[in-house]
Amino acid sequence: MTPIDIKKYLIERKLATLQDIATHFRTETGTIVPMVDLWINKGKVKKHDDSLGCQKGCCQCNPATIVTYEWLS
Repeated sequence: MTPIDIKKYLIERKLATLQDIATHFRTETGTIVPMVDLWINKGKVKKHDDSLGCQKGCCQCNPATIVTYEWLS
């Protein structure tokens, strides 16, 4: 898996959680974050920390299921 693979995945999906990406590539979320950060720094991906995820406010959700990435261009 490379940053280009993640780019292709996000272009196809438009929007994906950190956990979705990790599951698709069969890897840990910690491996995905630096590669997605490359695309964020280039202005190609927007990170939604929790605005699209759980709204219950109990703070018991796995953060990887709440962090969502959106391909912008």
